[in-house]
Amino acid sequence: MSGPVAFYAPLKPPDHPIPSGDRRMARALMAALRQSGHAVELASRLRSFDRDGDLRRQQRIERLGQRAADRLLERYRRRPPSARPCAWLTYHAYHKSPDWLGPAVSRGLGIPYLIAEASFAPKQARGRWGLGHEAAKQAIRAADVVLALTGLDAEGLAPLIAPPAELRRLPPFLDPAPFQAAASERVRHRAALAERLCLDPTVPWLLAVAMMREDVKRDSYLLLAEALAKLADRPWRLIALGEGPARPEIEAALRALGPERVVFGGVVSERELAAWYAAADLFVWPAVREAYGLAMLEAQASGLPVVAGREGGVSEVVQDGVTGILCAPRDARAFADAVAALLDDPARRAAMAARARAFVAGERSLARAVGTLTDALTAAQSIREARR
Repeated sequence: MSGPVAFYAPLKPPDHPIPSGDRRMARALMAALRQSGHAVELASRLRSFDRDGDLRRQQRIERLGQRAADRLLERYRRRPPSARPCAWLTYHAYHKSPDWLGPAVSRGLGIPYLIAEASFAPKQARGRWGLGHEAAKQAIRAADVVLALTGLDAEGLAPLIAPPAELRRLPPFLDPAPFQAAASERVRHRAALAERLCLDPTVPWLLAVAMMREDVKRDSYLLLAEALAKLADRPWRLIALGEGPARPEIEAALRALGPERVVFGGVVSERELAAWYAAADLFVWPAVREAYGLAMLEAQASGLPVVAGREGGVSEVVQDGVTGILCAPRDARAFADAVAALLDDPARRAAMAARARAFVAGERSLARAVGTLTDALTAAQSIREARR
C-alpha cells in the first residue's frame, strides 16, 4: 500500500488541547500506524460530537460533514495518485460522534475504510441521538474492517458486519517504554513528589487519574470518596490528578475524608504523568460506566496494581486477581474491601505489580498493536478489491 493513511477522530482530534484517554488512544493509533511503515495524515479536525442529543445540532453537523467530505475528495483528487491516501481509518465512531467523512471519501477514492473503536446500541435508534445512531450504523456497515477494542463492543457490532467485511479485535494498547523508564527510577520520583506535595513516603499512596467532568467521571470520584471514607482506620494518602468543571463538587467530597488525606495535582502533562504513576502504590478508580480506562493500562505499565469496578471493558485492561482487583460495579463497600486487602498485603501488591508490567509489555503493547493494524490494513485492501 502506497500513500498515507488518512486518520480521523470525530469525537476529539488527537491534537485537541484538553487531555483525555480518548486523545491518548488516538495518538497511540497514529503511532502504531507510523511504526507499521505508513505515513499518517490527519484528514480533518471536524468534531461531530453532540453531547445533549440536539437534533438541530446533529443536522447541522451532518451538513458540515457532507461539505467537508466533498472538499477532501476534491483536494485528494488534485494530488498525484501516489500521494493520495491509501486507506482511511476512523477512530471512535458512535451515536454521539458519527463519522460523516470516512464512508464518502473512501468510496470516492476507492480505498479501504477501517473503523477502530466503533460501538452500536440499538436502543438509541429512537432516542435523542437517532440521526447520529443511523449515521454510525451506516458507517459501520460501509467499513471493510472494524476493529473492536472490547468484547462488549464486538458483541454489539457483530450483527452489522456482513462478509466480505471483517470484525477484528484490537485490545487497548500503549507504548510501555516511558512508563517502564519511570518505574526504574521509582525511588527518585517518589522522593521528589514527597517533598513537593509534603507527603510521607512511608505511607501508601493511592492514585486516581481522570478529568473532572460533570458526567460519569464525577460519579466515579464521588464513589471513590464514599469508599475511602470506610478506610479511615488505615494509613493512606490519595493523589487525584485531573481538572474540570466538576472539581468543586469532587474536591468537597474528597476533602471530607480529612485535611491531610488528599492532594490535588491538577492536570499533568503526558510526559510527567509516568513519574506520578511510578511514585504511587495503588491505582484506584471505580470506573462507573467506563469504556475501558486507558489510565488503568498506563498504571499497570508503571508497575501499579489497580482496584476498579468491573464495568464496560475494564476487564480488557485489568486482569482480576492477577494485575489488580475488579469488584462489583458501583459498590462502595466492595471497593473499600478490595483497597483494604491490598493496603494490608504489600507482598501481594508487589506480585501484582510485576505481573501488571509483564501483562502490558506482552499483551497490550504498541508492538503488538502494530502487527494487528498491519494485518487489518492488508485485509481491508483485499476486501475493498473484492467489493469492486
